[in-house]
Order: sequence, then structure tokens, then C-alpha cells
Amino acid sequence: MDIITIIILGIAGIAGGFGIAKIIEKSNISNLIKSAKKEAASILKDANLEAENIKKDKILQAKEKFIELKSEHEQVILSRDQKMAEVEKRIRDKESQISNELSKAKKINDDFESKTVEFSTKVEILEKKQAEVDKLHKSQLQQLEVISGLSTEDAKNQLIEGLRAEAKTQAMSHIQDTIEEAKLTAQQEAKKIIINTIQRVGTEEAVENCVSVFNIESDDVKGRIIGREGRNIRAIEAATGVEIIVDDTPEAIILSCFDPVRREIARLALHKLVTDGRIHPARIEEVVAKTTKQIDDEIIEVGKRTVIDLGIHGLHPELIKVVGRMKYRSSYGQNLLQHSREVSKLCGIMAAELGLNVKLAKRAGLLHDIGKVPDAESDLPHALLGMQWAEKYGEKEEVCNAIGAHHDEIEMKSLLSPIIQVCDAISGARPGARRQVLDSYIQRLKDLEEVAYGFNGVKNAYAIQAGRELRVIVESEKVSDEHAATLSFDISQKIQTEMTYPGQVKVTVIRETRAVNIAK
Repeated sequence: MDIITIIILGIAGIAGGFGIAKIIEKSNISNLIKSAKKEAASILKDANLEAENIKKDKILQAKEKFIELKSEHEQVILSRDQKMAEVEKRIRDKESQISNELSKAKKINDDFESKTVEFSTKVEILEKKQAEVDKLHKSQLQQLEVISGLSTEDAKNQLIEGLRAEAKTQAMSHIQDTIEEAKLTAQQEAKKIIINTIQRVGTEEAVENCVSVFNIESDDVKGRIIGREGRNIRAIEAATGVEIIVDDTPEAIILSCFDPVRREIARLALHKLVTDGRIHPARIEEVVAKTTKQIDDEIIEVGKRTVIDLGIHGLHPELIKVVGRMKYRSSYGQNLLQHSREVSKLCGIMAAELGLNVKLAKRAGLLHDIGKVPDAESDLPHALLGMQWAEKYGEKEEVCNAIGAHHDEIEMKSLLSPIIQVCDAISGARPGARRQVLDSYIQRLKDLEEVAYGFNGVKNAYAIQAGRELRVIVESEKVSDEHAATLSFDISQKIQTEMTYPGQVKVTVIRETRAVNIAK
């Protein structure tokens, strides 16, 4: 019973506690609701106040913006009104100016009309007076015709003929006097210019030289140059076309050839071979080929130095190469490059004396003999060939004409042409400048070689032994051994029938067959 009572009391206590808790919770909720309503009312009141403040601020800003825009608008209107006032003022000024101009124009027009009327009146008066003068002149002519017995036309013709004859006589007399005076003055001036020109240019004398001396350290080198059974010396002569003379002269070998280019190639090749120590046919051909290339480069360098020394600019590279080749050519024993340099300097001095273009004169003087160093034989005279080259490489017309006309092959068209001709004659005609014998000798050797080149299969031809022997190297593919003998006979017969020479000429035809393979 006690337990049940306790349980009932516990349950009743729990129910009472639960009820009390509900009452307390309801009271708390009510308080919270009241607090929330108060807070919401406060927030709403603050929001209304803030909204009112914002509204007042926006209204104030709007009023300020309106006032600012109104001020700007008033300034724009004021500026526009000022501009319109200025424009109206300018328009009024223009209208005033135009009115003044119109009044002036009207006044000028009135003056012009009055002067036109006055001029027309004067013209009518003059026409009347002219008619009276013509009538009076005609009457006087008729009276003169009656008195003289001649018509007006006949009298006019007689007067013209008389005046013409008198004028012609006086003109001829004046022309004759002028010509005589000009001849005397021209001769004196020409002699003076030529003498001054010659005196201002240094000259060199021609030297007849067809040999070069190659110095060696000892005579033992001679044996190495000759080689076993003479194969080395034959290889050098075949590769260069130069005769190698090895005699008892101590420490010297003679290189003989009329062509200075060949002699120089042979001299340089021998120097390289002796210095290197390897002397055999294959090495000889290699060194000769390299030396030939070196000489070609040296020719270009000589041409460049020459044009720089003479102050000539813009010359075509091919013409520079031709100028360089002049170093190894001679004309009647006179070195062609020295001759051309001398002519160039003479032309420059003479052109300066005559008031002509000095640079153009020096250019034409340097190039006047370029036709003497052709790459291949030509039937044209050297002056015309040189003119063709100058035209091909863009030289001026005066320079081309001076080159072509300096031996009178073509007509001279400018004052530069006779200057080149005179300076060429001065350089060649002075004492010691040329040797006719050497030039004719060299020409005979060249003709001798040209005879051999006229046959098929000939690769190289060299005139040696002062023209007493002609060595002909043929292509083994085109010329057989039997044909070589026939070729030697044909060449000798052609030389005998076409050329004049002292003594006799030995013709040697050389045919060589090589078998070359390379081991890799």
C-alpha cells in the first residue's frame, strides 16, 4: 500500500511539475512576444526616421543638382548669346565693307566707260589720219616711180641686193680676221697646254724584257727542278707555257716567255715548289693552278688600287679586272697599265686647263686601251672593241666615243675625244716610251701560237726558244698518235706558207694519256 501511495504521489508530483513548467513557459513566451513587439516598434520607428532623413537628403541633393544644372544652362545660353552677338557684328561689318566695295566698283566702272568712249573717239581719229598718211605715201611712191623710172618692187630688190653684197663682204672680212687670230691664238694656247701637261707628268722608259731570273739557294735545287729524266721541268713547261733554261749560271734559273703573265705564274709556282720541297708532276699542276688563281686575284687588286689612285669611282667590276690585266700587257714595249695611267693623268691636266670635266677625262684616259687585253681574239680594232666593252658596262656616251675615236675609227662627238687622242700620242711618242722591235717580236710569237690553235684538238700552244720552237699540247681523246704526226706536219706547212720568220721553227706535238683512280 505504501508503495502504491508513493507511486501515486510521484505521479501527482510529476504532473504538477509539468503543469507548473507549462505555466512558466507560457509566461516566458508572453514576455518574449511583448519584448519582440517593443523591439519591432523601435526598429520601425528608427526605420521611419532614417527614411525621412534620406528623403530629406535626396530632396536637398536634387535641389542642389537642379540649381547646378540651371547655372550651367544659363552660362551656355549666355555664351551662345555672346557668339551670336559677335557673328551679328561681323555680318554688319561685312555688309558695310561690301557696300563700300560696291560703291568703289561702281565708280571704277563709270570711269572705265568714260575712258572707253574717249578711246573709241581717239581710234576713229587715228584711223582717219592713217588713211590720210597711206594716201599721201602712195602718192609719193607714184611720184618716185615716175622720176626714177623703176617700180617700187624693183627699187626694193636693188636696195636689198646692194645691202646684202655689202654685208657679205664685211662679214667675210671679219670672219677671215677672226679665223686668223683664232688660229694664231689656238696654236699658242695648244702648245702651252701640251708643254705644261708633259712637264707635270713623270714618265718611265720602256724596257725590253722577255726573261725573268729565278734565284735559288744552291745548285742542288736545279736537279730537283729538272727531275728524273727531265719529267719535272717538262711538266712545268707544259703547265705554264714558259721555257725553263737551266745552265751553268750559279744559283739562278732563267724563265723565258714573251707573255709576262705566264712568266709571273711560273716564277711564283717555282718559288712555292722549292719552298715546299715536294716537286713532282702532280704537285706541279696543283701549284700552277693555285698560282693562276692567285694571279687572277692580284689582277683585281691592282685594278682597284689603280682606280682609287686616280680618283675614279663607280667603275664596273669587269672593267676593274680589265684594268688590272693591263699590268701584264705591253704595247710596243711600253707597259699598258703605266701607259694608261699616264694618259689618264695627262687627260685630267689638259681637261682642267680647258675647263672640262676632269673626272670624266681621267676615266676615258684610263679606259682608252682596254680593247688591247681581250679574253679572246677579236677581229675588231682595239679602239672599237674597247668602246663596245665600255657601252656594255654602262659608261657614259662621251667616254665611249673617246675610246672608240682615239684612232679615228669613228667620228669624234665631244671635246673629250681629241684630248684622249692627243694624250695617247704624247704618252707613246715621247723618247724612250716604246720599242717597235719588241712589239713586233711578241706579235710574231702570238701569231705563231694562233696558227696552232686553228687546228681541231689543240688544247694549248706555246711558242718557246725565242720563236724557234712551237710546242702543241693536244687532247688525247680527239687526236690519236697517228694523227699527232700529221698534225705536226700540217702546222709546220701552214707556218711556212703564212708567216715570215728568220731561221726555222720546230713544231712539237705532245699527246699524253692518263689513267687516274682514287682509293677510298
